[in-house]
Amino acid sequence: MNKNFFMQLALNKAWEYQTLTYPNPAVGAVVVKNGSILSVSAHRRAGESHAEVVALAEAYEKLSGKEFGVDKYDAKDAHNFLLSLPKDFFSECEIFVTLEPCSHHGKTPSCASLISALKLKKIYIGAKDPIESHSGGIKILQNTNIEVETEIMQEECQALIEPFVIWQKRAFILFKLGQTSNGVIGGGYITSKESLKYVHKIRSVVSAMLIGGNTVRVDRPTLDCRFIDEKAPNIYIYSKRDDFDKDIPLFGVSNRSVEIISDISPLLDKPSLILVEGGEGMLKALKNNIDWLLLFQAPKLSDSQLSYNITTELEFLHCQKSGIDLMIWSRFGK
Repeated sequence: MNKNFFMQLALNKAWEYQTLTYPNPAVGAVVVKNGSILSVSAHRRAGESHAEVVALAEAYEKLSGKEFGVDKYDAKDAHNFLLSLPKDFFSECEIFVTLEPCSHHGKTPSCASLISALKLKKIYIGAKDPIESHSGGIKILQNTNIEVETEIMQEECQALIEPFVIWQKRAFILFKLGQTSNGVIGGGYITSKESLKYVHKIRSVVSAMLIGGNTVRVDRPTLDCRFIDEKAPNIYIYSKRDDFDKDIPLFGVSNRSVEIISDISPLLDKPSLILVEGGEGMLKALKNNIDWLLLFQAPKLSDSQLSYNITTELEFLHCQKSGIDLMIWSRFGK
């Protein structure tokens, strides 16, 4: 069995929901029986079923030919339904999970206890849980004689949960860029509707957005979540001057705060997820504070002169499609 192949499938699925699970980590899972894939699933958002539960629910549908009896994203109902199945239903199945199954009972029941009760044949784990209060899942599995193999693509699985590890201690700063294939960032909407929706999904879960004062004055943005009909994020405008036209749309969005700050250091120490959208000035000003960059590259060329005039190397972490665009998660190279 090519263990890395199945774990890579789990990783790819988890990356589709990167940061959208805040404050939870992005996690993927794959259920296999006799080398055949039954399901490839991921945790979608905080409060919903974890990746293992969704994967087992979808595996049930494949094996039984029936629809899952309850909402598979309702953690408690899904756990109870899975536990009601015959004890040997998943006995020939193996599961690949990018992160050690949780041991604690919080908003959702323990995934480690569920897998133990279902008596799966084996579990392959990418990274151990970095949060001590959540760990212990491996021990639960081993205590019920579930075969466990760890450190499958460990480096890649640890990279996947890097935001989660950081926002436990301080702000995780994500800088979003959208550009054409020749590096142009001006001239209205550049990226696809799918990319715009993904950014709005991120906006809907972040602690706050940070944007430069010049971008507000020139672009007069709204910075809401209208493409997914969710609550708009709170805004911090990084500016030395408080001379903004209050008719700029972002000031008129209801149920959110807009604060003008000249010092970002108080934001950095608080455990949170901060999304930054801005131009060259913000990128250069925050370079030493940015944890990751999310680049949407559209398959088009433009003769506009507006771009990010900065020289630096990047380390690509993951690349995927977003509509017709390329979506690249990266960090500054060392």
